[in-house]
Amino acid sequence: MPTDADARRALASHLKSLNFAVHQPDDPPLFTPEPRPTMRPWHWKAGDIKACLDQIGEQIKLEAGGVRRTLRLANPGIPWGTTPSLWASIQYILPGEVATAHRHTASALRFIMRGKGADTTVDGEKYEMNEGDLVLTPSWAYHDHEHKGDEPMVWLDVLDITLVRNIDAVFFEGSDLPRRPVNTISDASYREFGSGIMRPLRPRFAQFDNPLLVYSRERAEAAVMEASGLSPDPYDDTALEYLNPETGAPAMRTIGTVLQRLRPGISLAPHRHTGSSVYYVIRGTGRTVVDDETFDWGPGDFFAIPSWSRHAHANRSQTDDALLFQVNDIPAVRALGFWREAEG
Repeated sequence: MPTDADARRALASHLKSLNFAVHQPDDPPLFTPEPRPTMRPWHWKAGDIKACLDQIGEQIKLEAGGVRRTLRLANPGIPWGTTPSLWASIQYILPGEVATAHRHTASALRFIMRGKGADTTVDGEKYEMNEGDLVLTPSWAYHDHEHKGDEPMVWLDVLDITLVRNIDAVFFEGSDLPRRPVNTISDASYREFGSGIMRPLRPRFAQFDNPLLVYSRERAEAAVMEASGLSPDPYDDTALEYLNPETGAPAMRTIGTVLQRLRPGISLAPHRHTGSSVYYVIRGTGRTVVDDETFDWGPGDFFAIPSWSRHAHANRSQTDDALLFQVNDIPAVRALGFWREAEG
C-alpha cells in the first residue's frame, strides 16, 4: 500500500469532480507481471450446439437487414464476444433463404461446418460454399449469401467486431438490393491467385488486400496431410496457417486461421502464448488441458483458450487422427509487437 494512502483518498472526491484521478490504494493494478485475462477457457459441446441450432432454426426468422440467424459462442468471462478481440457464432440457413447484402468495417470469415448448395457474393465475386471451405469477407465489402440446396447449412462465422468495437471504428451499411450484382467474370481473383503457388506478374482483378476469398477443403487438407509426413511440432503437431498468396502474410490482418492435425495417440507438450484462440473440431477425439481445466472434445465441439493460458493438446485415439480448425488474434498481436511464447 502507498505510504501516502490517506492523502490519496482525501484527494479522490475533489479530483473526480474535475474528471481527474490519482491511483488509489484499492485500485486494481494497471501493470501486472504477466497477462491476467478475464476471458475464461470454455468448451461448447456438439450435442448442445445441435439442440440449440434446431431451436433457432424453428423459431427465428432470417429477415432482410443486418441480423443473421446465428448462435453466438458467448464467453462468460467477458461482457461481449467470444474472446477480447473476436466474435464467433454459428450460422444456420435453410434452403431457399437469402442472407441479404450489407457491409461493415469488421472483417469476417466463414468456415463451412455442414451442408452444400449455398453461395456468397463479395463485391461482385461469387463463389460456392462447401463443407470444409474457408470463405473470407474483407472489411467494407458488400456480401450476401443464398442457400440453393435441399438441407439446412451450418457454418462458423468469425468477425473481429470485438476489436473494432473496442477502438470505436464500427461502420455498417445495408443495401437496397438483397443480392448485389455479380461481375462478368465471377471468380476473377481466384483465377489469378487460386493456384496458391503462382501469381500474375501484373494483377488485374484483385480487389482486396488478400485477393483470394475462398480456400477449398481439398487443397487445405491435402497440404496438412503432406506436412504430417514430417516430425511433429512439440506443441501443435502439424498446424498450417492459411496465407495471403500475394504477400505471404496471414490470410487476414486481424484474424489468424489455422488447420491443425493431431496424429493418432500423440500427446503434446504444454506451452503458453499471447493471443486468444477458438478451436472447432472437424473430426477425431482428443483432450486439451487449459490451466486447471480439462476439455475432452469430439467432432463438432468448440473450445476457447485465453491469452497466456498454459495449454496442451492430445489425441485420445490410437488409430484415428484428429483435425481442428483454429481462429486466433495472433496476426493483430504480432503487428502490435505484443507476441510472446513460453514453454510449460
